[in-house]
Amino acid sequence: MAKAKPEEIALKLAIAAIFAAVVCIATIVFTISIPATSGYFNLGETVIYIAALLFGPYVGGLAGGVGASVADMIVAAQFAPGTLVIKGVEGIIVGFLNRKIAMKTNKSSLSAAIATVMGGLEMVAGYFLYENLVLNYPVAAAATEIPFNIVQMLVGLVVAVPVVRIVLRVFPQLRI
Repeated sequence: MAKAKPEEIALKLAIAAIFAAVVCIATIVFTISIPATSGYFNLGETVIYIAALLFGPYVGGLAGGVGASVADMIVAAQFAPGTLVIKGVEGIIVGFLNRKIAMKTNKSSLSAAIATVMGGLEMVAGYFLYENLVLNYPVAAAATEIPFNIVQMLVGLVVAVPVVRIVLRVFPQLRI
């Protein structure tokens, strides 16, 4: 495997920074509060998935972790440390799995959907564990967020996969 050139690293870092800002904005613009945990439903997942599917695990991980945790610092600060890790890992999983599955199957929509569901399930489990083990919320309270997080994942999937298909049709040079 060839070593990345400094200009490639700089470009990916710039793209990740832009996507982190968009993740933050998408997360803050539309929120639905979840009173049991003071968490919230949001649309930032969609942008994390788009970043990871288009630009891979590094961009997806940085955009997801940094962008969503900055939004949490503004909306629900107690979640920011967990979000940095949970959404970062989610972006990495989506970007990594999408690339691996796409190379083996040559079916971009299928690989994107599988990768998104797997990353989304990590997010659902991650927040449940973070709320229960770190924030010491009762299991019942932490569990109330599970359906919201699943819907958040599914909305992200339903929006991100078609958007990525359109972007790749217009900009085929972005293909893996």
